[in-house]
Amino acid sequence: MRLSGNMGPDAVAPGRIEEVDMSKTVWLLMVAFAAFVLRAPVLMAAESRVERVSFKAGAASATLKGAIKGDQTVDYVLAARAGQMMSVTLDTSNGANFFNVLPPGSDAAIANGSTLGNAWAGTLPVDGDYRVRVYLMRSAARRNEQARYTLTLEIAGSKAAAAAPTGDAKVAGTPYHATGKVPCSVGPDPKGSAQCSFGVIRGAPGTAEVHLADPGFDVSLHKDQLRVLRFAGARVTSPDPKVRVTAEKKGDEWSIAIDGFQFFTIPEAVIVGG
Repeated sequence: MRLSGNMGPDAVAPGRIEEVDMSKTVWLLMVAFAAFVLRAPVLMAAESRVERVSFKAGAASATLKGAIKGDQTVDYVLAARAGQMMSVTLDTSNGANFFNVLPPGSDAAIANGSTLGNAWAGTLPVDGDYRVRVYLMRSAARRNEQARYTLTLEIAGSKAAAAAPTGDAKVAGTPYHATGKVPCSVGPDPKGSAQCSFGVIRGAPGTAEVHLADPGFDVSLHKDQLRVLRFAGARVTSPDPKVRVTAEKKGDEWSIAIDGFQFFTIPEAVIVGG
């Protein structure tokens, strides 16, 4: 039998061409996989970062701007003490961008921005470093979406407590100088038709933080569901910039409306003591 063509000593038989090409492909895949494995720790480490937050002298809040993409997260770490009030608000360009508040030494969130409308205020349970983690929901992360955000962090309560008048003792087991109930109502209900639990942290004369629970809740037990009002002379404000507060003082009582839906009557004695 005679073969056509000239097959020299270095020629590859036609039947071996596919085998050679397959071997080369496998070798290239192995090299690529090895390169990925070696780089994987670096890539994973780049997905998250940690930033320590320090307030400027005399300030109790900080406003931070940032951006994340895909699986990236940012942990903003700030030190706080038990009994202080922390407030967090997140304004973002992406509706799938939220925050979690993580207590010292735990990954179990005490506040989740995805269920709170990206605004939260609450009393801190223990001393230590708290982390405010900014992230994208998993579905958005998988699509490699991006978010640009402004995060506002505030810690309050310690200065008020430190400046409280001498002899204004706290209620045992709480950060409050007084607790009790005040007349309240919700929506179209008659004004003052319910009673709402409150706790007050008094500061310098005429200043105080008043924490208010919804009807049927207790201010000492439901710390993640409180309304916070700050009294300073003739001004009444909320630490949450999204909350609209209107206040009017008649005689020795404050009439307070929050977002035109929740209403409270707060005696002046709650603010100043006595």
